[in-house]
Amino acid sequence: MSDRVETLRWRAGRLELIDQRRLPARVEFVACATAQEVARAIRDMVVRGAPAIGCAAAYGIALEAARMKDTTPAVFASGMERAFEVLAAARPTAANLFWALERMRAVLRGGGQIPSTELRTGSGQGSPADTAGRLLEEAQRIVSADIAANRAMGAHGAALLADRARVFTHCNAGALATAGHGTALGVIRSAVAAGKRVSVIVDETRPFLQGARLTAWELQQDGIPVTLITDSMSGHLMSRGEIDAVIVGADRIAANGDVANKIGTYMIAVLARRHGIPFYVAAPLSTLDASLDNGGAIVIEEREASEVRGHAGVEWAPAGVAVRNPVFDVTPAELVTALITEKGVVRAPDRGKIAALLA
Repeated sequence: MSDRVETLRWRAGRLELIDQRRLPARVEFVACATAQEVARAIRDMVVRGAPAIGCAAAYGIALEAARMKDTTPAVFASGMERAFEVLAAARPTAANLFWALERMRAVLRGGGQIPSTELRTGSGQGSPADTAGRLLEEAQRIVSADIAANRAMGAHGAALLADRARVFTHCNAGALATAGHGTALGVIRSAVAAGKRVSVIVDETRPFLQGARLTAWELQQDGIPVTLITDSMSGHLMSRGEIDAVIVGADRIAANGDVANKIGTYMIAVLARRHGIPFYVAAPLSTLDASLDNGGAIVIEEREASEVRGHAGVEWAPAGVAVRNPVFDVTPAELVTALITEKGVVRAPDRGKIAALLA
């Protein structure tokens, strides 16, 4: 599935995104032609998962540049600034969003810090049409780099899983959350590809049910054994010795190794520590944010109350009840057994090891 289904694709000058709100009932694509439409798709959860959001945002900038390529340089610059602003506001917690936008800004400025393996030709300066072409090329490089990073993470992380391991995961950190292969699910896929007989337990991940709707579906498509549980069952299974490892993704990782991920991750990490189960976080370097000293500085997005009161048009809560809906929580670095990145596995991540990763 991770190779057969494209989470996002560039077709005839438009960005097409799998509408993840419709899964698993049907596979539909939403087409975007402007930065504003991409931002709306991110806000409305058409596309989600930090790496996929970053890739979509990069294409959003390319779309806006293509739309304005025949304007004057001054009008082009003003329009591009508006595009960056609207995309940056779409999902404040996802570090990859801002990482991708900064790469696109570097092309717009004619400079930037692009890895030597991805060097561009040309200075990044020129007419709006020339710049639009370079921005599209950079967006495509970001997508290719994400897939490569996921496969490298998978290879590194697969070594951590024993044959017949029963792996618990939370939310969706698979192909649908990335440009392909996945982070946490990428590790599982790579372990299976290496011949290990791995089975997966996934919780529903309320309130948006990414585990039940997306992760279970992805694993079924690949023929990987998967069992679905409610969010309140993981401690029970851990206490009975039915979980061997936990692997999750991440939306932002602070300089000291604190991890922001889907709400409920912190609770799972505490339970894993209580029962002596390794807790792994799989994330590309683009998720690391050295500008934040610790997890307390991470902005936690809160979404609308309707997501908690019901789902898919069905409401089960009493009308008018007060609701809290933080989308993420922060897991302290001390609860993370190891961080799995494209550069390798970092055990007991801390400030020094994070700095070394980013050096």
